[in-house]
Amino acid sequence: MDIVIVGLGKVGETLAHQLAQDGNEIYAIDLDPKKVDAITDNSDHIMGIVGNGAVHSVQAEANIKEADLFIAVTGSDELNILCCIIAQKSGCRAIARVRDPEYSAEASFLREGLDLEMIINPESTAAHEIARILRFPSAIKIDTFAEGRVELLKFKLPENSILENMKVMDVVGKLKVDVLICLVERTIDGETAALIPNGNFEIKSGDVLGIIASTQNAHTFFKKINYRTNSAKDVIVAGGGSIARYLCRELVRDGVNVTLIEKDQARSEELCAIEPDITVVNADATSKDLLMQYHVGEMDGFVALTNMDEENMVLSLFAASQGKVKTIAKINRSDFDDIVKKLDLDTIIYPKNITADVIVRYVRAMRSAMGSSMKTLYSVSRGQVEAAEFEITKASELTDTPIQALKIRRETLIAAVLRGKKVIIPHGPDTLQVGDSVVIVTKMKRLTDITDILE
Repeated sequence: MDIVIVGLGKVGETLAHQLAQDGNEIYAIDLDPKKVDAITDNSDHIMGIVGNGAVHSVQAEANIKEADLFIAVTGSDELNILCCIIAQKSGCRAIARVRDPEYSAEASFLREGLDLEMIINPESTAAHEIARILRFPSAIKIDTFAEGRVELLKFKLPENSILENMKVMDVVGKLKVDVLICLVERTIDGETAALIPNGNFEIKSGDVLGIIASTQNAHTFFKKINYRTNSAKDVIVAGGGSIARYLCRELVRDGVNVTLIEKDQARSEELCAIEPDITVVNADATSKDLLMQYHVGEMDGFVALTNMDEENMVLSLFAASQGKVKTIAKINRSDFDDIVKKLDLDTIIYPKNITADVIVRYVRAMRSAMGSSMKTLYSVSRGQVEAAEFEITKASELTDTPIQALKIRRETLIAAVLRGKKVIIPHGPDTLQVGDSVVIVTKMKRLTDITDILE
């Protein structure tokens, strides 16, 4: 596909690289020559243009009339909308990033009125991701497939878990629940390695495991290993920015008791007015005494959403040290991702990466409509392991053959199958059928069709 991206901030840069790695041809537009030079130097599939993306002649230089999709992710909502309107005049589908809550409240009207393919709000999307994790606090990350019937959940294994020193092949038999351990993240020589385990792989404490299962079996699995499966009911949110506002609104709908701590008095008063169902505390969330006063260690969840990454990390570490509270920290910068991974943080939310992932999944769906069998894709271990869902639309060498007889590439798993409404965790004798939706977990790059998993 030919895709035009306007705005080379963190979201635009991430998008350009991910979409180029998928084999798309990218035109990247930005007013900053340094950003354009930097992104084009790193990929043969990205062509750069210095200019204003809202100018028709600049879009024409990016061959907008032949493009399949236009994405505007500058720092200005108004500029993004204007860019998309101009792109549509050339007959191109368009996606706009819109962050202002007032505009977001009108998202449906804007999308339909301007005929946009998607309006995405990074803060709202991040808040939804956080709320989803708080509904299942045992997980670090949750991805869903097969219309929500299949879940891939990541969690960290503590010391003295019943899974410790157990081989992957023995998990189902000993726990009597049909799940598949499809990912292990393990620290080796100070570096985090993502591994796709075979049956003989031995699980160790401190591993981050990824399991795939039906929604019901996932809950059963966590109960059997003595993990929490109940939603968080009492949550402290540190920081009162846009993400916090969206999050509090969603948590209140879920029946959660929310205490929000915001040090800016004017913002605190504003939040009191617009979110009357939460408790707003006008104070500095970095005060240890304050957090102890509000019994942080007895909370079900603690979410650090201040404007400083360092504060969010320290606050999360402190909250975790006080009890079995589920902690979530927002991190804006990914420059020091390797260092952050070494800290004993629970769940980390990168709003910019979430935004890019949503748009990438949409592009995958577009490609599916244009002939590819891929329905969606998630990065389950950033940069190392992906999980993709395919629909089998026709017979091939993959169908009607026992999985154990297929020559599947190394570090690739057929992880789950949806057949009708039935979720199947496949074993060696099972076969794939036309009409199945199949989840693949792999370290392969640029996987575009399910037959690519064969050697």
